[in-house]
Amino acid sequence: MNNFKINIKNLKQTEELAKKTASTIDKYSGGLLFLYGDIGAGKTTFVKILAKYLDIKEKVTSPSFVILNEYHSGKMDLYHFDLYRLEKEGISSIIDEIQEYTEDENSLTVVEWANYFQDKLPDERIEITVDYAEKETRVFSFNAFGIKSKQICKEIKESLKKVK
Repeated sequence: MNNFKINIKNLKQTEELAKKTASTIDKYSGGLLFLYGDIGAGKTTFVKILAKYLDIKEKVTSPSFVILNEYHSGKMDLYHFDLYRLEKEGISSIIDEIQEYTEDENSLTVVEWANYFQDKLPDERIEITVDYAEKETRVFSFNAFGIKSKQICKEIKESLKKVK
């Protein structure tokens, strides 16, 4: 199965997970990540590290107040959405825009607070849920939908086994 969970105990392990994720996504010329998790769980930190390993030169910040940050300086374009501040009507107004960004070849689209985007989920996506566990530990759960995304998840999972 291509879905998996991994316990992350510190920032170094988060960096290793994001590095493996970035290199695999780069190999497949991009993808779509939906991120779920409570405030402070580590969603934006994960995106910042992904951007680092995609050679994004700009400072990556949370798009909480602007909804979308775009980065075009790396191995691929990064489109970073944050839906936290949008009401249902606001979400429905940008669904088509998010869909358009996901169709862009050689780009990574990341949607934080994806739980607000439930009307029309793209067939090809990876959902990552970041949950608090004991103390500083986080659990990252990867669920893949679509052929390409399932292959990406399979390779990330395999690359993590080699590190242990």
